Amino acid sequence: MSIQRLHVGKRLSEAAIYNNTVYLAGQVAEDATQDITGQTKQVLVSIDKLLAEAGTDKSKLLQVTIFIADMADFPGMNAVWDSWVVPGATPPRATVEAALAQPGWKVEMLVVAAK
Repeated sequence: MSIQRLHVGKRLSEAAIYNNTVYLAGQVAEDATQDITGQTKQVLVSIDKLLAEAGTDKSKLLQVTIFIADMADFPGMNAVWDSWVVPGATPPRATVEAALAQPGWKVEMLVVAAK
C-alpha cells in the first residue's frame, strides 16, 4: 500500500493518507491577529478543506490534539469547536497548553481521520 501526500513542501506535507487513514499536519490560523474565536474558526475551515481533499469529513474524526497558547482561551476555543463538531461523532480529544511556533498563534490542531 502506498502513501499519498497532499501539499508536499520542503519541511512538511499538509496531509498524508495511508491505509484509509488521513493524518493532517498541525493546522494554524493564517491571520494570527485574530482572537481565539477567529483563529479557531480559521483552523477548522482549514481542517474541513483538507479532509474534503482527502476524501473524508469531520464526521470521521478519529482523534484530535489541540495545542493552545493560553488556557484562558480554552472556553472561547471550545465555543467554536462545539458549534463545528458533529454531534454524536465527537472524537477522542486532548487539549494541551503549549508555546506555539509563532508568537501570534493561539491554537493549533492535529487531526487523524478515517477515510
